[in-house]
Amino acid sequence: MSKYIPGNQKHLSLEDRKYIERSLNNGSTFKDIARFLCKDPTTISKEVKLHRVSDWYHKGSFLNAHNFCIHRYHCRKTNVCRKIILCNIKCTSCPTCNQTCPDFVKEQCNRLDKAPYVCNGCPKAIHHCSIAHKYRCDAVFADRKYKECLSSSRAGINMTKHELRQKDMVISPLIYQGQSPYQIITNHPELDMSVRTLYSYLNDGVLTARNVDLKRKVKFKPRKVHKTQIKDRTVFQGRMFSDFQKLELDHFAEMDTVHSSQESKRVILTFFLTREKLFLAFIMNRCTKGAVRLIFDKLEHQLGTYDFLILFNTILTDRGSEFGDPDSLETGSDGIIRSSIYFCDPMRSGQKGGIEQAHTMLRMVLPKKTSFEFLTQWDLRTIVDHINSTPRESLGGRTPYDVALDNYGIDILKALQLRPIPPDEVNLTPKLIRFNH
Repeated sequence: MSKYIPGNQKHLSLEDRKYIERSLNNGSTFKDIARFLCKDPTTISKEVKLHRVSDWYHKGSFLNAHNFCIHRYHCRKTNVCRKIILCNIKCTSCPTCNQTCPDFVKEQCNRLDKAPYVCNGCPKAIHHCSIAHKYRCDAVFADRKYKECLSSSRAGINMTKHELRQKDMVISPLIYQGQSPYQIITNHPELDMSVRTLYSYLNDGVLTARNVDLKRKVKFKPRKVHKTQIKDRTVFQGRMFSDFQKLELDHFAEMDTVHSSQESKRVILTFFLTREKLFLAFIMNRCTKGAVRLIFDKLEHQLGTYDFLILFNTILTDRGSEFGDPDSLETGSDGIIRSSIYFCDPMRSGQKGGIEQAHTMLRMVLPKKTSFEFLTQWDLRTIVDHINSTPRESLGGRTPYDVALDNYGIDILKALQLRPIPPDEVNLTPKLIRFNH
């Protein structure tokens, strides 16, 4: 890179490539483009030449003939191919002369052999150019080729075939003898690989031994994982479980989602108030950040901001991607901070054990592999009422509804559309919903 250009040391983005395409269409030079993007001119030159699109024979132009010879305008040859005995047709009107004529010279443009290497910005490129083989700069095509190259360059294994064969001669016989990958890596440090890498090689089939040759591999089924984890790690700053423990709260709310069967994308957003053991559930059509935000806004509208703060002042949840935008969930429609959200540690669902226990009661009515496609909020509200009308030993034999009634009053429970169920009518079986339908 030139010492006069302070580059940002980053790859070109789609917006950078769109700017390059627009600039070339306007006739700008590589130096002008590089100066604007803070890149070296050779970077722009290599980008254009490497990712340009080849337009062989532009069908929209009348001047682009099938014959690509530079002599086609004044050539008078006939029957050069000798395939037809009596042929009086000029070879310039026949595309086969390009392969058979010894005097054929392909027509080329000097603009494509030096900067800018493309037809962008050329006034004759579209309607007045007779050259068949053209190149153009297309930002979307160039960005796609760049990403394909970036992906393919990182695929495969980082060693030669000879090195792989030498490692395979050590690993595969020991796998056949019943040794585990950890045992092999521990006893043979000269292999210079981790246990995880060896498992990956066995899984990808690059070694003679396979997954089925491992002692316990065939006994394990692939783990079913519904949720995708939050990728942006910055959202956890100040919201870790260790930060939550410092608050030393005696009551708070826990939040989670319950997924449907694979045929349906609908999910249930659940809340659990730890002091009253009160369970709440809301149906969502998609498991997205926006769908969770809509539930929060709806609850704040029903309860009011003050009552919402009383119930959901502090929320503990897991690291599902649907909770990946805590700032929007914590801020109400009026810009008032309505809640504080904290996240459990990875793979530690027991840190919010109250809501996990409530899910077991929910699954009594909606067993696993049940589709939520035709489940309504009315059905879900019925299930919640029956769960909240079940006495709990931790509450001294009282129901969560009765405890919440004493702590919050009837107005909040009516806003949440909760109602008590007589003790002898409580039903926690799938018949509860089937009966209603």
